[in-house]
Amino acid sequence: MRRLILITMLMLGGFFSSWAQKIPTAEELAKKNIEEIDKRLKLTPTQRGVIYNYIFDLSKQQLALYKKQQAGTFKPEDETNFFKLNNETNNNIKSLLKPDQVIEYNKLTEERLSGVDPNKKKKKLKKGEEEEKVVGIEGLKSVGNN
Repeated sequence: MRRLILITMLMLGGFFSSWAQKIPTAEELAKKNIEEIDKRLKLTPTQRGVIYNYIFDLSKQQLALYKKQQAGTFKPEDETNFFKLNNETNNNIKSLLKPDQVIEYNKLTEERLSGVDPNKKKKKLKKGEEEEKVVGIEGLKSVGNN
């Protein structure tokens, strides 16, 4: 009886552990990023290849930083170095883009930083109603309460 329970527990543990969220690889992160950028900016094949390389390098650094955080060997200067690399990558990407693409890339970056999902449907308002915008610290408080 004990063996049956133990085997059942092991099987259930294995089953549920397969559902656990897996950390994406640098290739998966870079591919997802380049697809979103390409969709929004309509990149040329050359732009796409070079930008993919920049994003791939940044993704490798991002995962390395994540692993350091998980292992407890994280240092504040690691984060500073990552942000410097992120800024350099953004500047390198912008240098490859046409002026109209730079504008759209800036919008995309701003949406990512603010957490806005352009694919998410907005709540429909009744005719004549305006969406209430809460700014400043009060806006942060209302987000935390929802």
